[in-house]
Amino acid sequence: MMKTQRTMTFGRLVLAATVGMMGMTAGAHAQSSYPNKPIRLIVPFAPGGSTDIIARLVGDRMGKELGQPVVIENKGGGGGSIGATEAARAAPDGYTLSIATVSTMAVNPACYEKLSYDPLKDFQPVTNFANTANVIAVNPKFPAKDFKSFVEELKANPNKYSYGSSGTCGVLHLFGEAFRGSTDTDIVHVPYRGSGPAVIDTVAGQVQIIFDNLPSSMPQIEAGRLTPMAIAWPERLKQLPDVPTLAEAGYPELNQPVWYGLLAPAGTPMEAVNTLRDAAVKVLAQPDVIEALAKQGAAPSGNTPEEFAAEIKTQYDWAKEITEKQNIKLEQ
Repeated sequence: MMKTQRTMTFGRLVLAATVGMMGMTAGAHAQSSYPNKPIRLIVPFAPGGSTDIIARLVGDRMGKELGQPVVIENKGGGGGSIGATEAARAAPDGYTLSIATVSTMAVNPACYEKLSYDPLKDFQPVTNFANTANVIAVNPKFPAKDFKSFVEELKANPNKYSYGSSGTCGVLHLFGEAFRGSTDTDIVHVPYRGSGPAVIDTVAGQVQIIFDNLPSSMPQIEAGRLTPMAIAWPERLKQLPDVPTLAEAGYPELNQPVWYGLLAPAGTPMEAVNTLRDAAVKVLAQPDVIEALAKQGAAPSGNTPEEFAAEIKTQYDWAKEITEKQNIKLEQ
């Protein structure tokens, strides 16, 4: 009888261990099956802009890497805050993602006293897709032809010249105000409804200076209708070999490109985050993607979640500092 009981007990232990191992295997399989349905990618701006173009370029190919479609959903309005708010409130399961920009993660929090999302607490950074250079350019009739003489001209003639940007409290407005602070110059801000109209008026001479993302101004620069003074980029661009970076010119604090990255809601499992990041890195290494980004004036990144979080925090602090120094606020 004792032997029979021991045999039965041993049998139960073997059965329990087998069931436990099967459960662990099933659990591991369930975790590794992500994603097993389509992924929604919220773009917080209207179709057709740089954010949308980059999201579709990378997102479509990520879907192929992941084995599930990445479905783009444009949620424009409020400088990106409407889409960002919806993304922040999504379930943290890896199936609703969003695109991060300097506007949504830094400028909006700096400009609006009340915002319905917290860029540092409500999101889990995944990776930065791509960086884009900024440029300071002038009408060809501007008396200065290089950056040093440009700053000297502004210092000698406070408030004589005006600069255009894509809008009040937009990232390019803050770029212009940061320039004013760093160079101790006085230039008049003229806000426009987007970079397109600002470029047109700078070419026409209605304003003399523009602070812009390079893709918007590059066609006019190539045509000789705008003269670039400096760019915000890690190194000189092969398209503009004679144009210095702002770091070269002595203003490293201004040498900040803009970026377009991928976010998940806070609390998303890191296994899903890492799966998404790995897929993005593979896509961003593809030659046709690199070429397509270059046509947008952008270069691939593909950094780690931690590195992207640090980039977001740097721009967040920068925007806060500029708006406080220049007393820039918007009513929501």
